[in-house]
Amino acid sequence: MFSNDDMSAEAEYFIKKAESLRNAAFDFLGRLSDEVDSIRERDPAAHSNAEVLLLYPGLHAVLYYRLAHSLYKKGRFLAASAISRIARDTTGIEIHPAATIGKRLFIDHGSSVVIGETAVIGDDCTIYQGVTLGGTGKHVGKRHPTIGSNVMIGAGAKVLGPVNVGDNAKIAAGAVVLKDIPANSTAVGIPAHIVRGKEQNCKQNLDQTNVPDPIAHELLALRERIAALEEKLK
Repeated sequence: MFSNDDMSAEAEYFIKKAESLRNAAFDFLGRLSDEVDSIRERDPAAHSNAEVLLLYPGLHAVLYYRLAHSLYKKGRFLAASAISRIARDTTGIEIHPAATIGKRLFIDHGSSVVIGETAVIGDDCTIYQGVTLGGTGKHVGKRHPTIGSNVMIGAGAKVLGPVNVGDNAKIAAGAVVLKDIPANSTAVGIPAHIVRGKEQNCKQNLDQTNVPDPIAHELLALRERIAALEEKLK
């Protein structure tokens, strides 16, 4: 027979367990709502919360990552890797469970996105399809990029090695980043170089069509140089 003290201790244990589960559930739902709201703010094609929850592979990949990352931190590496593989097979997006990703990451379309083991991504970033945050093969330890907050990385861009991309930076579609990119800058080309450095909010400026054309930029500079030389000859 159980004593009253035993029954009281058992009841107290289950009450605390229930409260812990309830708090965890509310915390998860709050963070999920935050993620969905941020996607709807940035994607005009999203018609409802249900559509984002059920049909957006970028959101699904991030949710898989959150679970895999929590297991990875507990040392359950096999389970974390298994979930990461399921995420890759179902979404086309590969995120290593050891990567560090902030709040409200939006992976738009998402096909062929790869995020490496030591990659770090800040809050409110937007990544388009075909982006790689990878290594160069010549580094050890920290060998993947560190991305600041409010960064936009265009379709097909590659950010390689332990480089730093500052807050509010914008990486043009198809660019290959091999060196640090300062905050509030726009990088284009292969290899990428800075074509603009000014205050901007990438959370509100997500289009990829208004990124400067690097070829046109160089041609304009060349014309100006030729004009200056002709003026000197006169």
